[in-house]
Formats: sequence, structure tokens, C-alpha cells
Amino acid sequence: MKRLSILTILFSLSFLGTIRAQEQTPVFSGAIATLNAYNALYVLNSGDEKKISGTLRNINNALEDPRLKGKLRVELIVFGDGVSVYLKTGPFEASLKELQQKGVILAQCERTLAQRKIEKSSLFPFVSYVPSANGEIILRHYEGWAIVHP
Repeated sequence: MKRLSILTILFSLSFLGTIRAQEQTPVFSGAIATLNAYNALYVLNSGDEKKISGTLRNINNALEDPRLKGKLRVELIVFGDGVSVYLKTGPFEASLKELQQKGVILAQCERTLAQRKIEKSSLFPFVSYVPSANGEIILRHYEGWAIVHP
């Protein structure tokens, strides 16, 4: 009888400890989208295909986030080695067209093209251009855009 009482007490204490631990565990569900619109500038200056694919996937993930759906404006700025994402000889045309159809601005730094002697005709015709990527990053930053460098 005494042994049963001790086991019952131990079980009860263990159970209460579990309940208290569960009560103290904070529940986190992420940030809440309280604004009507959000802006994000994704920066790509790597020619690594895994990095490029990851960046394009990250953009899609943000566009599909239910908190941001229909509220997010995205620009992809490319410079340096990142120019390979926009080359007609590369494997990214379908992914880029899909992003553009979702409203993503696809921008290329003209300074990179000049320094590397790359003709615009070697890039996809749906790409837009800015004078310099660094200038674009600075301007977007001061306009309040989130700068994302995956």
C-alpha cells in the first residue's frame, strides 16, 4: 500500500511538472504582416549555380508566404559574377520568366556589363538595366526596402 502511494505521488509530480513545462513554453508563430505593402531587394553577385537557384527559390518562397501574398514587391538586382543568371546560354530562363510573371523586377547592373565587355544582346530580352547595382542598393535602402543577400 505504501509503495503504491509513493508511485502515485511520483507519477503525479511528474505529470504536474510536464504540465507546468508546457505552460511555460512560449508559442512562436512568426511575425504578423501589419502593413499593406512590403518591398524586398534581392542581391545576387555570385555565379555559383547553387547560389543562383537558392536565391530564385528564396524569392518564390517569399512571394508564396501567406502573410505576404499580394503585398510583396520584389526586385532582383544582379551584378558581378551574378550576371550568369541572365545569360541566354544559362539554365535559368524558365525560372526567371516565372518570377517576372509574378511581378518580380529583374535588373542588371550596366557597370558589370561594361567592365566585362558583355553585350546586352547576350542576356535575356526581358531583363531591365540600372546604371550601377550599388547605386540601386543604396537608393532602395533609403526608400525603405528590405535588402536580402541570400
